Amino acid sequence: MMRLLLANDDGIDAPGLALLERAAREISDDVWVVAPSEKRTAAGHSLTIARPLTMIRKGERRYSCSGTPADCVLTAMTWLFGPSERPDLVLSGVNDGKNVGEDIGYSGTLGVAREATFWGIPAIAFSRVKTPVLSERDGDFVADLITKFWSRKKDWLIEGHWLSVNLPASLPAPLGLASIGRDKVGVSCEVVRSEGPKTELIVPRGRQNTTRDGDENDALARGIATVSRLKWAGETALPPEFLNSL
Repeated sequence: MMRLLLANDDGIDAPGLALLERAAREISDDVWVVAPSEKRTAAGHSLTIARPLTMIRKGERRYSCSGTPADCVLTAMTWLFGPSERPDLVLSGVNDGKNVGEDIGYSGTLGVAREATFWGIPAIAFSRVKTPVLSERDGDFVADLITKFWSRKKDWLIEGHWLSVNLPASLPAPLGLASIGRDKVGVSCEVVRSEGPKTELIVPRGRQNTTRDGDENDALARGIATVSRLKWAGETALPPEFLNSL
């Protein structure tokens, strides 16, 4: 039976994780959940090193982790599963908000998938636009996507790669390919208080919502679910003349 590990960056009680878990259980009875104990948006791929992590069993095969989204994968691989027991597939999300543009680097949802590939485990990260139109069919649609992606894994599964899926407001939705585009989050900071040498700042939520024809923002606005294959492994060789010119 296929073993699935689920994680996210919105926390163990997030509605998006509940949707993903519902979809996963349509595919397999061997479903494990390890998710942050609280919202860890924009945690990226950070790990908690040389500091204690608290794991709380929330139910059968369900655990909350005091650490980051990537910590959830690491603790599962090293604490829950032995080398011969590790999952066949890691599923991340469904994130509360799309992950496009620069979010590839910031997103804890994508950090989960990236960490899975570090362990040689295939991964699919799901994100969805804010304020979705919820339907009882959503879980069926996500389950169908996972099943189809897995059945065609030979077409996308390359070492160090994973899939990133962005879902529009309404499901079911047609699938499409789109450019990553640009859509920077964290473009300003505000002064909360200033006293003597100490200044307290806050980076407000929100993004620029920059849209270009053919990018993921454009596709999502048109009701299309986008699929991208992302990677961390591999390198682009510098031309020899570069070093010779230094």
